[in-house]
Amino acid sequence: MDKHEAVAALAALAQDTRLDIFRLLIQTGPEGMPAGQIAERLDLPATTLSFHLNHLRHAGLVGFRRESRMLIYAAAYGAMNELLAYLTENCCRGDASGCDARARVPASSSSFLTTSQRRS
Repeated sequence: MDKHEAVAALAALAQDTRLDIFRLLIQTGPEGMPAGQIAERLDLPATTLSFHLNHLRHAGLVGFRRESRMLIYAAAYGAMNELLAYLTENCCRGDASGCDARARVPASSSSFLTTSQRRS
């Protein structure tokens, strides 16, 4: 994945509804889910869902297949993994063994904590 593709993927995910759709499709697995079920599960009108699915498709994060009259959407796990690899390829100065997500952040770095980390 190059920088342009990473920016497109991150931009697509930087919107509440698209992130919800992508997370639902990740949870669903490679078999995917019909568009109507996605709309139902997330309480979205069909036109709104279509708009957001198109953004995710153009970013390469979602694909679809046709089964009879239904469109079945699925997360592009390869693209997701490429994005994660791109974001972490230089983690910890190239020594990924030191990149433990459970590692504590020094007190002086508290501005980097997420909202949920600050609450705990």
